[in-house]
Amino acid sequence: MIETFLTAFTTFFAVIGPIDTAVLLASLTPKMETAEQRAISFKAVFIATIIILLFALFGHPVLHQLGVSLAALQTAGGIILLAIAMEMTLSRTPGVAAALSLRESEEAEDKADRYADLAVFPLATPLLAGPGAMTSAIVLAAGVEDDIGLLGAVIGAIIAVMVVTLVCLLLAQEINQLIGVTARKVIVRVFGVLLAALAVQTIFNGLGQAGILG
Repeated sequence: MIETFLTAFTTFFAVIGPIDTAVLLASLTPKMETAEQRAISFKAVFIATIIILLFALFGHPVLHQLGVSLAALQTAGGIILLAIAMEMTLSRTPGVAAALSLRESEEAEDKADRYADLAVFPLATPLLAGPGAMTSAIVLAAGVEDDIGLLGAVIGAIIAVMVVTLVCLLLAQEINQLIGVTARKVIVRVFGVLLAALAVQTIFNGLGQAGILG
């Protein structure tokens, strides 16, 4: 159970990127009042948590009804996660740094409206509850094979990562000033390597279940 929790925690931490998202939030809202930033942080994390938990609890049963096997799900999910890991590891601007252009494209919009929508887009989705997190939730939950204890470990890992994410968002300005660009890139790339290893193992598991690998 501890192994399942640690695997799920590492996977979700890598694909969600709490530190990277916190830096983005600080960059998008440099002059926002603390109370407003906290409200956005709570709302974004709440929405993202609900989305990811729904995928963890109901994603596999829905795919099962569509005739998608666990082997196919694991293989496809591993490929998606590997693509995300490669972007995190090899990109010149890993993580969500590219989303900073959102602020430039919205300069003409009313600030209050932009802040009101910020919690939903881009924070809650696609940054926190993005394709990687959704895929991870389905694959990890499906992989426990109806073991309630292991499913609880996966759900616990989701909640733990989202709690860490909330703390990071609440301390967004402090984190942005503390770690700097270089340290953030190092952190993202380290977790990118870990995610790549987990993704390849997921692919191997899927191919093994399909009988392709002996």
